[in-house]
Amino acid sequence: MTRKTMSDGLTERALRIGLVSVSDRASSGTYQDQGIPALREWLASALSSPFEIHDRLIPDERAQIEATLVDLCDNLHCDLILTTGGTGPARRDVTPEATLAIGTKEMPGFGEQMRQISLRFVPTAILSRQVAVIRETDTHAALIMNLPGQPKSIRETLQGLRDADGKVIVPGIFAAVPYCIDLIGGPYAETRSEVCAAFRPKSAIRPAKPV
Repeated sequence: MTRKTMSDGLTERALRIGLVSVSDRASSGTYQDQGIPALREWLASALSSPFEIHDRLIPDERAQIEATLVDLCDNLHCDLILTTGGTGPARRDVTPEATLAIGTKEMPGFGEQMRQISLRFVPTAILSRQVAVIRETDTHAALIMNLPGQPKSIRETLQGLRDADGKVIVPGIFAAVPYCIDLIGGPYAETRSEVCAAFRPKSAIRPAKPV
């Protein structure tokens, strides 16, 4: 299912999501990619509204990363693009540079919050260089975010951290994503609160559909 019917009877398209795993070894077949499967699994658990996915597995080549992000936004009209890999300090890690190069607005809060979450586990989180941007064209816009490379870190940064009673102690970055997509003209996305509760101002919350 890729469309949903709104309360006024109109049909809204599904959220389009681009997933990009940046890895020399995985793209050459010498290493099993873990990023895209982890993202697919988490999105399936978190999103309660329809969505569709377009994924790409590419090497750590800046020109190819830039071209892939542009294609997913401008041609496939993805509303949200998540990358994984290539955000460290090594010479081949160029995902942030490619992301910033094709963005029209930088969204620094996402990277700041990802590092705050990861710092609760390892001091080397300060070496991570994840960024987020908006890319805008005349007719479309997408939120593009760099995520960590490991499945556990992907889940923690998207979902946030909870205590033993299930209370959120550090919000995940995905809580702000649906409202951001609203603001740039994308479809209304809803999440499962037990995984990651989307936050919107009261004025932006749509009434629940009648059962």
